[in-house]
Amino acid sequence: MPPTTSDHGRGLLLTAIGELALSMDIPLVRLGDGDIWSILGMRSAATVLATLAMLGAMRLASGKWPILVPGRAGLLAGLLYGLSSLTFVLSVFNTATANVVFIVAFNPMFGALLSWLFLKEKPSVATLIAMVFMISGVGLIVSDGLSSGHIFGDAMALLSALILAAAITVGRASRREMGFVPLLAAILPAALGLALALPSGLAIAHPGWILFNGAIVMPVAFWCLATGPRYLSAPEVGMFYLLETVLAPIWVWLIFNETPTAMALVGGGILVATIGLHSLWMARRKSIFSTGLD
Repeated sequence: MPPTTSDHGRGLLLTAIGELALSMDIPLVRLGDGDIWSILGMRSAATVLATLAMLGAMRLASGKWPILVPGRAGLLAGLLYGLSSLTFVLSVFNTATANVVFIVAFNPMFGALLSWLFLKEKPSVATLIAMVFMISGVGLIVSDGLSSGHIFGDAMALLSALILAAAITVGRASRREMGFVPLLAAILPAALGLALALPSGLAIAHPGWILFNGAIVMPVAFWCLATGPRYLSAPEVGMFYLLETVLAPIWVWLIFNETPTAMALVGGGILVATIGLHSLWMARRKSIFSTGLD
């Protein structure tokens, strides 16, 4: 049954809120001003505790527990989400913010490749062409990382995009409810971060930013992004992914005066333009196809 107009509007609002919240993740991590393991542990632990509080409230309100981790597919997706959180934070600490968000924007194309390989969903010619342009954009950013000494951080951002795409592909293949999986998966990076940080003590200059990020911003972002896209087409979701890609470097520039390199801007511009044009083309194709059926 297709979504109604009100459902579509709800999907647009939730997805926009989710991406807007997610765009604040890197600036809040930077504002915390601490070592990587302390921030990873506190941020992830705050997400887990907020999720447990949310689940408790839902249990009291409805009298039953929602689906938490649906079987082995949920466990595998949770492991992948946890690993992607680790690699993402590693990338934030080892390369420029613009590099991180531009490279992570390659996630939808990794998703298309994995769906092709494992779900036998052959991408369209337009998607294949878009992949070529996006690979060239990522290549420019990574080559710049080689010359500037940021290659490890760029590699972690690329690995984060791949692992996240794999988690989403597992969820799509299982066709099970995965809304709480990425939130509960924060247990893994929380345990690792705290295990490495606690022996010498947490080292975070401004822990309030990290607690706010982990307990409020990330749960809101993940819940909205898990719920909103149910009512939207793939092209519309792709367009919303541009919000984080564009806004995160702007927040960091405004707060920290960190200006992206020329090569990062060129590569990022290619990525943003490609995602935008591809999404518009897919939306137009869907509109023409729907009109043809009517």
